[in-house]
Amino acid sequence: MTSGSAEANTGWSVDFWLDPACPLTRHTARWIAQVADEMPLQVQWHTMSLSVLNEHRDDDPEDDRHGYLWIPARVAAAVQTKHGHAALGAFYDALWTEPDGTERTWIGDIGDALHRSNLPVELAEAGTSTDYDQALRASHHAGIDRIDAQVGTPVLVITTPQGAERAVFGPVLHEVPDSRGSLRLWNALTSLVSVSAFHELKA
Repeated sequence: MTSGSAEANTGWSVDFWLDPACPLTRHTARWIAQVADEMPLQVQWHTMSLSVLNEHRDDDPEDDRHGYLWIPARVAAAVQTKHGHAALGAFYDALWTEPDGTERTWIGDIGDALHRSNLPVELAEAGTSTDYDQALRASHHAGIDRIDAQVGTPVLVITTPQGAERAVFGPVLHEVPDSRGSLRLWNALTSLVSVSAFHELKA
């Protein structure tokens, strides 16, 4: 992207709702972080939960029969509630990386991720309690209720420099694009959501 293109995007922001244990969401999170490294873009992280999304379904598309996915989502909700959105982003990064920064293929130890994020390791106890379930549900619905369709994770709310908001499900990525591809994808997405008639695109 040229410097002129970056200047045109000054003032953009993204509110990013994530289930912390979803691998495809991790690709999208790394993509948006890469975009934010290349141009003026503010990103704020929020918790959502596939467990909350699917709890009333007869068939669980995640096949989470033992309720494992509740654990990282509850801890993420505790982090967001007690320490804020930036802390959630730091915890989420630590959860998906090794201590040397290498990206993981699945989430790591929650206690270690809290420690490396300079957060109280006692927050890991939230994963097996219901203390933050109300906060988790509130954050979850603050994201998905913005879209009048069946959605999953992630949900992005894109705010233009003029203050207009548009909520989207995705983009869902099977890998992280390179720097050039990331900016092309961002420009394509912002072009689509700037058209009020645009509703949905699937591949």
